[in-house]
Amino acid sequence: MVMETMTALDERLDRMVARHQEVAARLAETQGALPENYAQLNRELAELTTVVEAINQLKRARAELNDLEAIAVDASADSEMRELAREEGLELKRQLPELQHHVQVLLLPKDVADEKNAILEVRAGTGGEEAALFAADLFRMYQRYAEAKRWHFEVMSISETGIGGMKEATATIAGNAVFARLKFESGVHRVQRVPETEASGRIHTSAATVAVLPEAEDVDVAIEEKDLRIDVYRSSGPGGQSVNTTDSAVRITHLPTGIVVTQQDEKSQHKNRAKAMKILRARIYELERERLANERAADRKSQVGSGDRSERIRTYNFPQSRVTDHRINLTLHKLERVLNGELDELIEALIATDQAQRLAQDA
Repeated sequence: MVMETMTALDERLDRMVARHQEVAARLAETQGALPENYAQLNRELAELTTVVEAINQLKRARAELNDLEAIAVDASADSEMRELAREEGLELKRQLPELQHHVQVLLLPKDVADEKNAILEVRAGTGGEEAALFAADLFRMYQRYAEAKRWHFEVMSISETGIGGMKEATATIAGNAVFARLKFESGVHRVQRVPETEASGRIHTSAATVAVLPEAEDVDVAIEEKDLRIDVYRSSGPGGQSVNTTDSAVRITHLPTGIVVTQQDEKSQHKNRAKAMKILRARIYELERERLANERAADRKSQVGSGDRSERIRTYNFPQSRVTDHRINLTLHKLERVLNGELDELIEALIATDQAQRLAQDA
């Protein structure tokens, strides 16, 4: 990976420190009268403070190394002192690349959606009932991961098959940097296992599709009432039987994009509409994010993956207790633990690969 030259990096660091001082000064000089963009400035100051602290740590380490190297070659210094300075200098020299890398990662452009909550959608794909059972496994996997992270996991809707499978399921996940950690989960997840109903013991392959969308606020997406077609109808359960005697189910069509969202889990039409609007807003927001991303990177796709729902990203092989992420060629032989929500090793590897690729492009 090509890294920035020290001079170019130092110039960027100086600009970040200067901007930090400028923002801090603007917030300090308000004298009780808050500027119109106070919230934005406050948020920028918090982000810059994290970066500047890392920059200062790097600069202190560089200065300390210069002092130690000077002592190590100082003929007038005590020999024991010179040896100690040489040893400490070697250790500090080993730490400097890590400190510099940390600063460069912090300097990478931020995905504005990273700090947002997320909407999780899991759908059974090819494979019939086995695919529906696998979709249920994935949905529970993310629920357990959310619990481990102390995130709030709220089921929005579930369409069950009756024997433990799920045709599709949707949930909202709220917490610290949810989308940042889950955004690489979108795509096709494939399972290879022997179904319980398979007498011959033959391995079947089936799939489920996962989509992770940043939850959009009203300020992120402007949706006009004239662009919506809203249909209400009677909710129905498995097999088509009526589960509600009132027209509480809601289908919302966004006419400009053709996006359709249906919601029928609640008995209240008002609640179903609110949930449907939340999902619709997230899908429109994601559509715009994808459009902007394609404009910025029309000639290439991320090594980690495009986020396209049709892209096969991971295989879960039960006979070998193996999970393989095809985007980063990472294989873990602990399938049961992964399905139990232990996703951090996979997620950290995906984030690290994404950072490394963006650093190489930024250099």
